[in-house]
Amino acid sequence: MRRQTAKVVGVAVSPPIVMDTYISPFNVGFGAVVTGTATYSVQHTFDDVFASTYVAASGNWFNHPTVVGVSTTQDGNYAFPVAAIRFNITAGTGSVDAVVIQSGVVGG
Repeated sequence: MRRQTAKVVGVAVSPPIVMDTYISPFNVGFGAVVTGTATYSVQHTFDDVFASTYVAASGNWFNHPTVVGVSTTQDGNYAFPVAAIRFNITAGTGSVDAVVIQSGVVGG
C-alpha cells in the first residue's frame, strides 16, 4: 500500500486512513510528529468504512494500546487487521503530522 499521510491541527480528528485487510501479513507502521503543543491518540476501528451509511464521527473507535493521550512524537504499529486508523488531537493548539505505511503481499 502506498504511504498515506494526515495532518491534524488544533483539537480535531484526521479523516480515517483506510487499511487493506486483504494484505497478508497485515503489517502497518505509523509515525506521528508533534509541532507545538498537542495531546493526541492514535485510534482504529473495525467498522465497515465502505458501508453507504458509515459516518466516521459516530463510528466505534478504539485507542491504540500505547499511543494514547501522548504529547510527544511517537511511532508504533498494528500487527493484526483493523479497518481504518485515525489521529485524534484532544488538547492543544499544535499539530500532528502523521504517516501510515502498510506492507505485505496482496491476497485474495
